[in-house]
Amino acid sequence: MATGVIVELQRNSPNWAKVVGDIVRIEKKIFPKHESLARSFDDELKKKNSGLLYTQVGTDIAGYVMYYWPSSLCACITKLAVKENYRGQGHGEKLLKATVQKCRTRNAHRISLHVDPTRTPAMQLYKKLGFQVDTLVEGYYSSDRNAYRMYLDFDME
Repeated sequence: MATGVIVELQRNSPNWAKVVGDIVRIEKKIFPKHESLARSFDDELKKKNSGLLYTQVGTDIAGYVMYYWPSSLCACITKLAVKENYRGQGHGEKLLKATVQKCRTRNAHRISLHVDPTRTPAMQLYKKLGFQVDTLVEGYYSSDRNAYRMYLDFDME
C-alpha cells in the first residue's frame, strides 16, 4: 500500500522552492483555476499557524495536505490532494491521519474542512476517519458547486 514518507515542509528547508514548485504543479492539475492556491501558495505557507505535510515516494511528491489553526481550539484543512497515479494506495489516508495527529498535539478540539459532495473518494475517506457532515454550503466553490462543511471533534478528557 502507501510506502511514501510523510514530510513536514519547514520554512527554512533547502528544498523549499522545489517542493512548493512540485506541489503547485499538482495543485494546477487537480483543482479548477478558481479553486487553486497555485498563485498564492507561497503566501499561504508563510502565514503564522499554517502547516504543510507531503508524501515523498522516491523523488516524487505523491500528495500533500495544507492546514492551519486560527485558534487554539480549532484547525482547518484547506487542501488535501493526491496525484492521480498515486490514488487508491492509502496516501490520502496517511496524510489525513498525520494531519489529525499534528492538530491533536496542538490541542485543537475540532478540525474542519470543506469538500465537494461529488468527490466520493474524498467523502469516503473523511467519513472513514470520523469526520461528520456539518452543513451544506451552497455556492462554496462556484455558483453551481456546493460543499459540505465537515468536522472531526476530539474527545476531551
